[in-house]
Amino acid sequence: MRKLKLQVQMSLDGFVARPNGELDWQWIGKPDESILQRVIELAETCDTILLGRKMTRGFIDHWEDTLDNQSASLHHSLAQQMVSMRKIVFSRTETDIKGRNLEVENGDLAAAVHELKKQPGKDIMVYGGATFVSSLISQNLVDEYYIFRRPVAIGNGLSIFNEQKILELESSISYKNGTLLNKYLPV
Repeated sequence: MRKLKLQVQMSLDGFVARPNGELDWQWIGKPDESILQRVIELAETCDTILLGRKMTRGFIDHWEDTLDNQSASLHHSLAQQMVSMRKIVFSRTETDIKGRNLEVENGDLAAAVHELKKQPGKDIMVYGGATFVSSLISQNLVDEYYIFRRPVAIGNGLSIFNEQKILELESSISYKNGTLLNKYLPV
């Protein structure tokens, strides 16, 4: 059975975005190419991406633009993966969203995710947004948590944990720029 993996960047004080969804804080400090390499490696273990409707437009536009117009970018190989993977957008309001290899799911979240997990293939990745991820977490649908904890506090923002959740730390990697990657499993 396939696993649903969550990969997020989180501030030191536990937020995944500023109050209005801004992600500018993720780029503060020194870049570390080994983090990008780990993100690419994680993406290679998956063949499907789940997205919430609110973050879809920005996600699709960013990666398609990087692939089509920024061949010299360090992120170009990751863009190739993001664009070529199957992407499923969960929405209660939209039935057609434009993007390469993109489909919209309007059904029950838990039932759809359970059905996806039964299908053959690689694992499934979710990157956000905060509300969508919170729904997955609250319904106990996430099998592995990959949390890149950035060494910056933003004071206020969006959290993905809206209730107590006990997780087991499986591994931790420290990067030169102070970022920690913690892999957690549900207990």
